[in-house]
Amino acid sequence: MDKLSLEGERIAKRLARAGIASRRDAEKLIAERRVAVDGHVLDTPAIRVKPEARITVDGKPIAAPEPTRLWRYHKPTGLVTTHRDPQGRPTVFAALPPELPRVVSIGRLDLNSEGLLLLTNDGELARKLELPQTGWTRRYRVRVWGTVTEDALRSLGDGLVIDGIKYGPAQATLDSAIGSGAKGRNAWLTVSLQEGKNREVRKLLERIDLRVNRLIRIAYGPFQLGKLLPGAVEEISPRILREQLGKGAPKPHAHKKS
Repeated sequence: MDKLSLEGERIAKRLARAGIASRRDAEKLIAERRVAVDGHVLDTPAIRVKPEARITVDGKPIAAPEPTRLWRYHKPTGLVTTHRDPQGRPTVFAALPPELPRVVSIGRLDLNSEGLLLLTNDGELARKLELPQTGWTRRYRVRVWGTVTEDALRSLGDGLVIDGIKYGPAQATLDSAIGSGAKGRNAWLTVSLQEGKNREVRKLLERIDLRVNRLIRIAYGPFQLGKLLPGAVEEISPRILREQLGKGAPKPHAHKKS
């Protein structure tokens, strides 16, 4: 193990940069003893590796990190945002065009949600852009059933605790109402937040007695869904990526091609 060193790069970060998985998921792969360095199966992520180390996942060598790339994808409903689904449901990654390299998603959209999903070949970038500290706002168009009041919508701005989980402030505005009845009506809202916990928008609106029947993510940070059709993928140019990430942009020298 002479290629392991305190001077190298952490193994989970190396796997993330190679597009294998996010750093967190890479640590899970290591815990499952699916990662080896120079033939030695790892059982801890507390390892650093030098650039010349031979790393395999499930016995297959990982590729050298490529330049960071980012795509906009219009996720349709009926797909789960995972590489493998224990229930055998269709997945986002199986539905992507075959010419795409291995990618990971930046955040997730649940089975019944649709709209903008950012994809990247750099797991380290994915992890960074998912963090609330990045300050990127997720914006959604949401159709709900119920009685919408301005006071209830304003209450979301204070943040809520639901089932012991603290949710940060969210901004919600009424866009339009559709029909009416004694028990409520359909309405379109725009909801903005900076976290993205599991089913967060649905849970927040349920707390104020609104039932979500359609949820479309229309923006993630500076990137917009725009007119991208369901199922379509469009790469974001490296120049725009650098401009939007600013100081957080990946360093070119860290992503040399093999």
